[in-house]
Amino acid sequence: MPMPMPMPMPSKMRPLALLSLAAAGLALSACAGPAPAAPTAAASATCPGGAIEFGIEPYEDPAKLEPAYRVLADALSQELDCPVNVQVVEDYAAEVLAMRNGKLHLGQFGPLGYVFASEEANAEPLVSFATAEGQLSSYTAGIWVPKDSDIRSVADLRDRDLALGGVGSTSGDVLPRYALREAGLPEADLNVNYAGGHPEALLALVNGTVDAAQINSQTLATATAAGTFDASQFRQVWESEPIPNDPITVAGDADPEFKRAVKEALLNLPPEAIAEVGAFLDVTPPGPLAEVAKDTYRPLFDLASTMGLTEEDL
Repeated sequence: MPMPMPMPMPSKMRPLALLSLAAAGLALSACAGPAPAAPTAAASATCPGGAIEFGIEPYEDPAKLEPAYRVLADALSQELDCPVNVQVVEDYAAEVLAMRNGKLHLGQFGPLGYVFASEEANAEPLVSFATAEGQLSSYTAGIWVPKDSDIRSVADLRDRDLALGGVGSTSGDVLPRYALREAGLPEADLNVNYAGGHPEALLALVNGTVDAAQINSQTLATATAAGTFDASQFRQVWESEPIPNDPITVAGDADPEFKRAVKEALLNLPPEAIAEVGAFLDVTPPGPLAEVAKDTYRPLFDLASTMGLTEEDL
């Protein structure tokens, strides 16, 4: 699927914060507090260490994500006859580091986060989220303004305040920044603020503390359903090409039997086990999970390569 070709990243930008953060800042404690550990089972090829560790990036409020993923994890546990522990990690970097260090067996990454997880932690994609019709789902990045704003395009953001979600986010950082460059608008010509997450960026716009904010289609759907965002009071001035939804990945050095068993189990999960997570990803109603491969995310690899994102850019 086509993705825009980005311009080179200026040196002052903070790119994907993935691997050179201090280890002390990358603790795997869940953002909402650690969930109780599941009881362990007898260790086997399909139950390494007696339990499976499943990491989730904090793309939404962790207090909401954890119970939704608990439903999915419990269903996966039943399929594999092995406890599955869910960990909503601190940030993109923490999940990559944890998988590289053997602390995670499975991890769901944002699309661009997966690019670096693949390169730095040998993460292998297994499945992603599909529609009820069996089509791989996607989402879009967007920039929104109040409906009565005089901002009509990205170029009109000059000298304005723009809220972005968080460093390293596909839709909440990299693609909106690309849109600025495509419009010929240097970062120095506006005030870019990281709000701390997708919901926080939306809230900054709703509260009137910024002139514009990135809101991706997933956050838009969740906030609209929750009654915290009324789209009729705002306008979208930019939208990205469709982005393939998050992959659930497995550690590349895992036992081949484990990889096979997990993939089969994930593909066998009933839609009702996926529904709560699917709602956060704007996949409602969902179908069974769909198989994906590295090539599914090739446009994101191309995006990162064209922008020249490396560990040293941190």
